[in-house]
Amino acid sequence: MSTNCYLDTDEAVPEVDQTKYRGLIGSLLYLTTSRPDIMFDVYLCARFQSCPKESHLKGAKRILKYLKGTTSMGLWYPSHSLIHLVGYSDFDFECCKLDRKSTSGTYHLLGSSLISWHSKKQTCVALSTVGAEYIAAESCCSQILWIKQQLEDFGLKICKVPLLCDNTSAINLTKNQVQHLRTKHIEIRHHFICDHINNGDCEIQFVLTESQHADIFTKPVSKDRFYCLRNELGIIDMHDLS
Repeated sequence: MSTNCYLDTDEAVPEVDQTKYRGLIGSLLYLTTSRPDIMFDVYLCARFQSCPKESHLKGAKRILKYLKGTTSMGLWYPSHSLIHLVGYSDFDFECCKLDRKSTSGTYHLLGSSLISWHSKKQTCVALSTVGAEYIAAESCCSQILWIKQQLEDFGLKICKVPLLCDNTSAINLTKNQVQHLRTKHIEIRHHFICDHINNGDCEIQFVLTESQHADIFTKPVSKDRFYCLRNELGIIDMHDLS
């Protein structure tokens, strides 16, 4: 998807067959369980299933075209990977032009293996980038707690899981919940991340924007950036293994 491409309702554009479009989106949503590199684009097209237009169908066909050229790509899980859990959290501020809601993107690595990924439009409108990043970090923390519980069932206990975030203001907010105009609108349910940081369940850390690999789940990126992020997620061509 082009970096300047943002789908909207396109009222002036002719409609397409709703049943056909929904069937296509349903198949693509199923495929995101093994191809996380298409998740953001699929979820973006899925928002217009109630009244699909030609522009939305064109976007979905571009995903099919990409998949046709990358049929040999897939997630790689090496057997020698170390047991080290880390979470990445990112957002795209007010990316939806219809309701001005931001998009959260998170993923988690166990060693070098991708085990969880998430891309979702936030339920409330964030008034600042701090609020949007804070809500995204809360979502990442929730998933970390669930993964930790699953690992404990296998006898693996991990403390202070790194949660990588590229917004220093959001990091400071988790350490000190200062109430001011930019943060007082954040719902109380999102503040539970502070308790788990104090309890040592996770540890929020700063990461440079260039090293924030969750960008692929929040916004359209350039071609070179997309290929770089895809490699970081562990999606490789099986022909490279031979």
